[in-house]
Amino acid sequence: MLEYYSMPRKIFAVCNYVFLSLLGILCVLPLIHLLAMSLSSSNAVATGSVTFWPVEFSLKSYSFILGMPDFLRSMGISGIRVALGLLVNMSLTILVAYPLSKDSARLKGRTLYAWIFVFTMLFSGGIIPLYMTIRNLGLLDSIWALILPHAVPVYNTVILLNFFRNLPVELEEAALIDGAGHWTVMARIYVPLSKASLATLTLFTVVTHWNAWFDGILFMNSTVNYPLQSYLYTVIVGMDTLLKNSTDLEIMDLTSDRTARAAQVFLAAIPVLILYPFLQRYFTKGIVMGSVKE
Repeated sequence: MLEYYSMPRKIFAVCNYVFLSLLGILCVLPLIHLLAMSLSSSNAVATGSVTFWPVEFSLKSYSFILGMPDFLRSMGISGIRVALGLLVNMSLTILVAYPLSKDSARLKGRTLYAWIFVFTMLFSGGIIPLYMTIRNLGLLDSIWALILPHAVPVYNTVILLNFFRNLPVELEEAALIDGAGHWTVMARIYVPLSKASLATLTLFTVVTHWNAWFDGILFMNSTVNYPLQSYLYTVIVGMDTLLKNSTDLEIMDLTSDRTARAAQVFLAAIPVLILYPFLQRYFTKGIVMGSVKE
């Protein structure tokens, strides 16, 4: 059956597509410019000749950055952080969201528990109490200092519990009648039916851990333990000194602080750029179904 669209609706659709296309282009252009700078010579960048296409193509910036052991080590730390953080965050999000998705008749004190979690979204103890807690637990300079303080992302939990509440309750009742327990219901019914929401929350979690920088500076006493974004924050401002200490005259001639910074930032963005297309198709569905409860 063919749907009929009125002329105003067609005009709105065209304008909407044009506006979103322009908005998408505006979001992509800075990244393209960054890539062009990283692939250009220092002279071309210094003279402002680089726009969206490399000028005097050169890979010296990437050779210089990838040859820095500190950069590769910090990227490895960020990779470990993302893997452990994703496992801990998603596991606890599911374990918290499942019981909170039940009504008060089935979970006594459910409203109180929910408000306790919501309270943590609005108020926090502050940086100093958080630092003292991590220090007293002996977690300073540990990878767990970057993961455990945010082990239960409340915003993600709210999205997932609302998604769980939208699932037909008859599925759970039928499983309970057949002798299944709550662990079985959660693992074999709720989780498989929540792929869209879980994929969206996975993207949120990965981006959050990968882009976090302040906690690395706060909890790591040694720069050796910095994750990638913390390392970039501290190193980018001192790129001039780093280049001056280089013994490779050819690299010093063809690499500047601006090209090196562009190369580092672009390399740091690659993992998220690779992951996003695989999860993007779940994004809208997961957010909408997890945000509204009829």
